[in-house]
Amino acid sequence: MEKLPAFQSIAREIEAGRIEFSTDTRLALRLRDALAAPDCHVDLAARLVAAEPLLAARVVALANSLAYNPYGREVSDLHTAISRIGFASLRSLSMALVARQLASGELAPALRPLVDQLWRHTAHVAALARVLARRISAVDPEAALFAGLMHEVAGFFLIARSDRHPGLLEGDFDDWMISGEALLGRPLLLALGVPEGIRVAIEYQWEGYLGLPPVGLGDTLLLAEALSPVASPLRRSSLARPESARDGEIELLIGEALLSEILAESAGEVDSLCAALAF
Repeated sequence: MEKLPAFQSIAREIEAGRIEFSTDTRLALRLRDALAAPDCHVDLAARLVAAEPLLAARVVALANSLAYNPYGREVSDLHTAISRIGFASLRSLSMALVARQLASGELAPALRPLVDQLWRHTAHVAALARVLARRISAVDPEAALFAGLMHEVAGFFLIARSDRHPGLLEGDFDDWMISGEALLGRPLLLALGVPEGIRVAIEYQWEGYLGLPPVGLGDTLLLAEALSPVASPLRRSSLARPESARDGEIELLIGEALLSEILAESAGEVDSLCAALAF
């Protein structure tokens, strides 16, 4: 089928504000807005998080992950958990819930594995981006985590709207990668109030030109995606580089020993982050 008209139709729907948010999603967006206020306190954030049990569970899990709890001092209450991870990570988690729930409504059973794989890919990219930001590219690790959690938001929305456009998810995804992702992603990221710096990094990731060694947030995101052990199900395309060539190029320009050392040392941190992000 000709997919571009379908992408354009979905994009117009986003631009017109016709996005139906669940109650849980609205709570997550309310939390996002509250965290942006300069006078927001941990007590208020904890009350808002407590209203969404799934988010509350993930906040505590993130606070107890190796990334935020390297000494194994377990916490079980929201107030302490939020204090430990900070408002930036809490904002990322709240928006991750929004992204994940864009495709959590009435879906055909055949689409559930697609959504699950896309989220596992998202979680791995976010976790790897945070590690790479700290160890290689010297950008804000929490911004890298946020960018990783939001970089597939257009894909979740595409899956959610695919029932209105039969055949949209059939065949390869060349059209999606060339034009569809940006057509849906730009207005969706704006509608969700994603900061400009994160939007720019995600658009850089859509273009797919990884600079090595990575020097910015966009490169960090692309490198994390290239290293993710879980591929995006929306990247089934001849445009993707062969894995062996990709890995060889990365190791050549970063250093095979350095890259292997970083990935080995951070394996536990990445695994614990992915587990904490298992919405």
